[in-house]
Amino acid sequence: MNSKLFTPFTIKNVTLKNRIVMSPMCMYSCEKEDGKVTPWHFTHYISRSVGGVGLLILEATAVTPQGRISSKDLGIWDDVHIDGLQQLTAGIKENGAVPGIQLGHAGRKAVLDSEIIAPSAIAFDENSKVPKEMTIDEIHQTVEAFKLGAERAKKAGFEVIEIHGAHGYLINQFLSPLCNQRQDEYGGNAQNRYRFLQEIIEAIKSVWNGPLFVRVSADEYHMDGLTIEDYITYCSFMKEQGVDLIDVSSGGVVQARINIYPGYQVPLAEKVKQGSEIPTGAVGLITTGLQAEEIIQSERADLVFIARALLRDPYWPRSAAKELGVSIESPVQYERGWR
Repeated sequence: MNSKLFTPFTIKNVTLKNRIVMSPMCMYSCEKEDGKVTPWHFTHYISRSVGGVGLLILEATAVTPQGRISSKDLGIWDDVHIDGLQQLTAGIKENGAVPGIQLGHAGRKAVLDSEIIAPSAIAFDENSKVPKEMTIDEIHQTVEAFKLGAERAKKAGFEVIEIHGAHGYLINQFLSPLCNQRQDEYGGNAQNRYRFLQEIIEAIKSVWNGPLFVRVSADEYHMDGLTIEDYITYCSFMKEQGVDLIDVSSGGVVQARINIYPGYQVPLAEKVKQGSEIPTGAVGLITTGLQAEEIIQSERADLVFIARALLRDPYWPRSAAKELGVSIESPVQYERGWR
């Protein structure tokens, strides 16, 4: 079979050996609640690079301690995090994958004992803590934290940065009218709600020349929430700012009923790709090689982001290649077992 899934893909100065991306998935595994890389992270990530992914994106990594989803999240808010991350990127590169990192801030979805912050003082649900509405100074400080996180990511050897603007976390909270009820320059209309992300992109690009992705939730599944049409506009803004690819997910802003089925978010990636004329990544219940190949062959997206399937099978790319009848290079140490 003439597979496109296993052809290289170049973004700026970085070439991925195939179109398969390990999607960022939180591991909640920092043992001392200090945000530092642990032995688990080495085992987890390096095994997937051995398994054959083209790009491996680390889990949401907090740009401030206050921005962690949980106290066990990875962090990049301090220079003490660089050494462990640097060792991790070296192991990923050694095994043929490109290392990427997702920079994030949980906002009102942080589950911490300390104070949490958000664009407006609205809790995620009845069981969640009410966040403090951010001041202008706190907004500016958080933008700076993303910039410093990007600088540290560069020092640690990452080659791709993804901004986490999805799943109801802080950036998504600013974008959505469901949780941003500000009436200043950061709220009140679509352009103002975009301003926080706009400033983060500008800040990161001032210190980062490599590929820059943004993950979005392109449907909020709520009658008063944002839809794919709103996100085509937002993604056009991002393209104008020099974002290289949109990782298209959905949901997470509020509790919602979502009709989930294999590839259920792929149409969203296709619509963003066509409507905003920007490369996209498709994610969400992509589990087989044939399914992934169809997405790439039909140009519905440029990359496939594989999540749970890679938790079940660290060598999912090999499994996909066998399914498609494609021969891929194996680690030298595994050649006799991969024939």
